[in-house]
Amino acid sequence: MLTPTADRPTRVARAAVFTVFGLNGFLLAMWVVHIPPITDRTSVAKSTLGMFILLMAGAGIVGMRIAGPLADRFGSRTLVAAAAIIASVAVVGPGLATGPVTLAIALACFGFGNGALDVSMNTQAVHVERAYGRPIMAAFHALFSGGGLLGSLLGAATLRAGLDIRITLTVAAIGCVALTFAALPRLLRDTDPKPSAADGTEPEDRLSVATDAREHRRKVFALAMIAFAVLLTEGVAGDWSTLQMREHLDADAATAALAFGAFSVAMTAGRLATDRVSGAFGRVAVVRYGMLISALGLTLILASPWIPLTLLGWALTGLGLSGSVPQIFTAAGNLGSGKAATDMSRVFSVGYLGLLAGPAVIGWLTAVVPLTTAFAVPLLAVLVCCRYAGVVAPARTESG
Repeated sequence: MLTPTADRPTRVARAAVFTVFGLNGFLLAMWVVHIPPITDRTSVAKSTLGMFILLMAGAGIVGMRIAGPLADRFGSRTLVAAAAIIASVAVVGPGLATGPVTLAIALACFGFGNGALDVSMNTQAVHVERAYGRPIMAAFHALFSGGGLLGSLLGAATLRAGLDIRITLTVAAIGCVALTFAALPRLLRDTDPKPSAADGTEPEDRLSVATDAREHRRKVFALAMIAFAVLLTEGVAGDWSTLQMREHLDADAATAALAFGAFSVAMTAGRLATDRVSGAFGRVAVVRYGMLISALGLTLILASPWIPLTLLGWALTGLGLSGSVPQIFTAAGNLGSGKAATDMSRVFSVGYLGLLAGPAVIGWLTAVVPLTTAFAVPLLAVLVCCRYAGVVAPARTESG
């Protein structure tokens, strides 16, 4: 059984992982807030920038898939440090780019580092959560949002002050590398609830091992599909919430922006509360009832003729989604295969495809149906997640 108390090294490791999650959000925000001056500097059109962002996302998926096996072989602590340093150094690249080619290369490098960091830091978070003995994963994801907020504010302040973006990004990179070296010795060495059964198996046990392997693959696939559906909905909210309010309710630009604001605030607040809810009621309840709350929110968005009711719908959608991704990653990291990081990289990369695919699917559907009607797609996605929420249930290896 997991102990409900944590010793000092575990608490220190938790603080170190908080630092890494915050650092990751900060780095992404430093890129996002500097997009306008970077595109001006490199003479990149919006259509070209869209392709470059897809390139960055593709490089991120490659980084995820490579980082998983490497973290299993060398330890997530080592991979966290390597990936964080790559991402920190690479964030300077877009600021140094002088044209489309150099910007594309810089974004590919940054995307690769960010993808590798996503997998390795979530794997380390699973080990810290396991040592802690109670749910703490959602708080890590809340710190990611906090790092993004800090990066946005600092980036905006330096732009307003007229600082050269190359100086800003270089100072940010140096600070993040320093934080990485400070956090590294405080991270935990990897543990797994059950060693791999691939080696030293007796002949009479091979059929059982093969059955377990098939069951393990099915579990990874199921978690990946749930992650795809949840992040598809999150991607739709991020890219289309403001436009939906503007088109459906004829809201002005400032009022329409409140849609994503309501979604983001509710998601951040939900993540701060999720660990306590998960500890009290379990992972399955967080996902199942969270998806029901999101379904209610999306239904309000589809049907509402009033701005306040639509804002409530977006807030409920964010609140319902807030706790699901941490539960999925915790489940993926505790399957007991002996390859937690590899399992997480598979689930994470498929989920990330959902984050990219959701906005694109909505865009395609708007050619034949109104934008608000197209939101039936994320509504269906969260209902499917609600139905199959049981896949995040703790494995036997976690309970004893």
